Amino acid sequence: MTMKRKGTHYERELVHLLWDEGFAAIRSAGSGSMQYPSPDILAGNGAIFLAIEVKVREKLPLYISAEKLRELVMFSNLFGAKPIIALKVKKEKWRFFELEMLEETKKGYKITQKKFFEGKELGEILNKYRQERL
Repeated sequence: MTMKRKGTHYERELVHLLWDEGFAAIRSAGSGSMQYPSPDILAGNGAIFLAIEVKVREKLPLYISAEKLRELVMFSNLFGAKPIIALKVKKEKWRFFELEMLEETKKGYKITQKKFFEGKELGEILNKYRQERL
């Protein structure tokens, strides 16, 4: 499976998970292919609105450019959504990251193996529950 097809597959999987949780969700077809910033997925339930950038990796770390995050923040601010990075790593559950959870690098941001397990679960991002972390 090509990387693009794999990404599309996981974006669709996440859209289904969001619908199962009572959120309307759509994929933004061609995100990153036009001059305007757009997230991979938009989701909302009337009270919570999310602009989600989806990343899929075989292994970590994941690096995200500062420009990519600036675009996500710009879109989110204009739309009234919370910017979220959704990360799926092979054989692991989805993890979700608010921007302040990311580690800053010289050229952008990263999520390490350790930071991955500090990521939130879907229910936490959707305000369904809160997990205490030690």
